[in-house]
Amino acid sequence: MGRGRVQLKRIENKISRQVTFSKRRTGLLKKAHEISVLCDADVALIVFSTKGKLFEYSTHSSMETILERYERYSYAEKLLTAPETETQASWTLESSKLKARIEVLEKNIRHYVGEELEQLNLRELQNVEQQIETALKRIRTKKNQVMHESISELHKKERALQERNNSLSKKLKENEKNVEQQNSTQPYTVPSFGTSSGPFIGAAMREEELAQTNTAPTTIMPLWMIRHINQ
Repeated sequence: MGRGRVQLKRIENKISRQVTFSKRRTGLLKKAHEISVLCDADVALIVFSTKGKLFEYSTHSSMETILERYERYSYAEKLLTAPETETQASWTLESSKLKARIEVLEKNIRHYVGEELEQLNLRELQNVEQQIETALKRIRTKKNQVMHESISELHKKERALQERNNSLSKKLKENEKNVEQQNSTQPYTVPSFGTSSGPFIGAAMREEELAQTNTAPTTIMPLWMIRHINQ
């Protein structure tokens, strides 16, 4: 025989009610996880026990993100079904909320830059300090990441330039080697200055004869000296 249908009503026995709550809660959380994985759905589950203890489950998105999404959808649905007067009132209320939120954000920005700190107590100042330190940690982490990426890129460029320099040096050495080989294969010709019968000796003798001709004294006497001798 199959199991009979359980009548849904409040369990009077306190211990049985607590045991049933623990079992059903575990099964409910398991089912929520299964439907989120199998169907790729965003699921948010909130359970409060009779003692006010909170049990919750949410998918990869945070619980706040899912609740904000739910509020936007429910608010849009109310606007579509509400009368015109209620719609105007809702827009007015939403505008007031947005203005208040903008004021809070602007106030926080002034606190972050060190302005209007006189009205803050010790706990609020510690909160601002913690938020600034968290922001500084994120900024330093991002800065270090950018620096490492820049250094890595510079190393890549340096290696590329070094490889190009080595390639150019190799080509230059090959060209110099080819030029040396071409020069070594060409014969050297000695210029000829005369015939084989002593060209250099003949040239020296001609120079000597010219020198003797230039230095020899003249033997021609002047006419007046000849006349004097004849007298």
